[in-house]
Amino acid sequence: MTAKSITKSTVIRYSYLLLIIMKIIILIIIGIIGGTFGGMGMGGGTLLIPLLTTFGDVSQHAAQSINLAAFLPMAVVALIIHFVKKRVVPKYALLIAIPAMITAIPSAILAIRFEGHILARCFGGFLVVLGVWQMYRVIKIKRITNNE
Repeated sequence: MTAKSITKSTVIRYSYLLLIIMKIIILIIIGIIGGTFGGMGMGGGTLLIPLLTTFGDVSQHAAQSINLAAFLPMAVVALIIHFVKKRVVPKYALLIAIPAMITAIPSAILAIRFEGHILARCFGGFLVVLGVWQMYRVIKIKRITNNE
């Protein structure tokens, strides 16, 4: 292809193809990060949603749906490993899983009815509260261990 034969439409096509490839790479990296934290049981979805909305150019509703779709296979694989290593207490898991499944139905219906910016604010608020609580626990544990 010579310089004269490159048309504006060719440049646009290659630019569009490059954007698609970049988006695929970004989504794969986001999946690796989510899978890493999810496999450790540390809330891969907690990271996945903000990463998708910030870097993946995905709407809040889509990010939450993608998170759910990615969570199931990720959880199955991680759960098998944790079961083999005897890290799961089945009676506790059932006590959490059963009410979680029951409340997931009305929560999913409610989430569909909310606008994306409301979901984003709720999720952001949840992360702030969770972060403050975790910091409080770390400080409290550090004080207890320093006093012993």
